[in-house]
Amino acid sequence: MPIDLVKPPKRHTLAPAKQRILDTADRLFYEEGIRAVGIDRLIAASTVTKATFYKHYGSKDRLIVEYIAYRHLQVAELVEEAAQATDDPEQLLREIAQIQTQFISAAGFRGCPFLNAASEFTDAAHPVRRAVEQHREWFHDIVETLLRAIGHPLPGDAADDLMLARDGAMSGGYAGDSIAANAGLLRMYERVIAAATEREAA
Repeated sequence: MPIDLVKPPKRHTLAPAKQRILDTADRLFYEEGIRAVGIDRLIAASTVTKATFYKHYGSKDRLIVEYIAYRHLQVAELVEEAAQATDDPEQLLREIAQIQTQFISAAGFRGCPFLNAASEFTDAAHPVRRAVEQHREWFHDIVETLLRAIGHPLPGDAADDLMLARDGAMSGGYAGDSIAANAGLLRMYERVIAAATEREAA
């Protein structure tokens, strides 16, 4: 039976122009930085009018929040797909690690989109920072749930460790050697899993 985790947000069908703007923002914000991409650039690259842009999103700030939500949706759908393919929480943890390493190894990788977005908004109360925080809490909760399911003695602390390992691999994989970053991340997952399985065997 597949593992039951928090379901990803429902993917809604958007009007073609609205989806095109979101897809353009998804690409440009990640590739060039959120503040570096202005509204006029987004409008031109999306091939929409200014009126259409404001009709669908109203402001750049609203589009930025939608971009973070869209990035979250993409990650959540990958995790859900992996969860539906196994009933073994240990295997799912390893699948989640593989999802992360595949992202780091992908062409055009330039770091974690959520950390990148957070670094551009210094106000912790800003909606973008809150959206990033919600994504990170979602990820932490999933990892903690799986670690608890395999009998880890400190699932919350271990989830913190894996979150920090993921952050480090994302940053190091962009700024340095992606192969080394991925190897380090996978080693950390294996160490955390071993701490649970060794306790079960004792």
